[in-house]
Amino acid sequence: MRSIEWHSGAVRMIDQRLLPTTFQMLECKTHGDVAEAIRDMAIRGAPAIGAAAAFGLALAARESAAENRDALLSELHAAADTLKAARPTAVNLAWALSRMMRLAERETEPSAIRAALLEGAQKLANNDVEINRQLGAHGAALIQEGDTVLHHCNTGALATVDYGTALGVIRTAHEQGKKIHVLVDETRPRLQGARLTTWELQELDIPFTLIADNAAGHFMRTGQVDIVLVGADRVAANGDVANKIGTYKLALAAHDNGIPFYPCVPTSTVDLSLSSGDIIPIEERPAEELTNVTYQGQPIAPAGIDVANPAFDVTPHRYVTGIVTENGVAYPPFSAALRHMVDSST
Repeated sequence: MRSIEWHSGAVRMIDQRLLPTTFQMLECKTHGDVAEAIRDMAIRGAPAIGAAAAFGLALAARESAAENRDALLSELHAAADTLKAARPTAVNLAWALSRMMRLAERETEPSAIRAALLEGAQKLANNDVEINRQLGAHGAALIQEGDTVLHHCNTGALATVDYGTALGVIRTAHEQGKKIHVLVDETRPRLQGARLTTWELQELDIPFTLIADNAAGHFMRTGQVDIVLVGADRVAANGDVANKIGTYKLALAAHDNGIPFYPCVPTSTVDLSLSSGDIIPIEERPAEELTNVTYQGQPIAPAGIDVANPAFDVTPHRYVTGIVTENGVAYPPFSAALRHMVDSST
């Protein structure tokens, strides 16, 4: 099933906070509910939160009692700002909202605006699934029979509307009959690898081994990794990649050991307006994500300490072998290659 869908006038999504022990759907009846679900990571992954934002704006249109175009558009702009502020790093959020607002502004009647937004959100969600399958086909060509793939965070069906980006590449290779093995980083502090990626791989019957984040370098140095596949929340025009914290270290270790490193992203994640990763906003998450983890029933850190908890880091493009998109694999020089990939989708 899809990670997010429109259902009986509400937005229904898999509550990823409860996995892997509990599979439960969360129902959002207002755009504020959707924004909170994004902020609290009930839904996460750049493509998935883009779809969530689109459906959230469709909800906002239905919430509104506005009877004229200007009043409705004013409320929609405010709702879009609320949704956009939920998580700042993933560009898919702003990308989806911009697309939706353009649809709304083409219409002259409130009823037509409401209909266009729901239709647009459904189309965006459907397109995401097809894009991921195309991306998977391009990326699977990079995986050889018998490869061990190192994967960070979660980039599967849960992080998208369905199928997945980097995990979609792995899934495609598996469906092609290739005998592969996946090393799954636990991905601290929220453990998306341990909680979500292992759950998805288990459901797909793809062989995997869970490893500590700090073990990845060891497995690379000892020749136990053939390729590194990750997702991304934003890719700058020069090929710098913002992804889940810890990705930069993986890229450095891969580079030092001559292992190819490929982010796998839809072109909606490429932000050509940013010249480099230095200007990508990095989300700072709550301190409690680090301090409130328990060990033998006790918090792992003293109370009241200073905490820095960036959710993402930026990998400079010089450590990136190529970037897999639905339109093919972009190779250096990335400035020209990424623009070509994006232009191919317009």
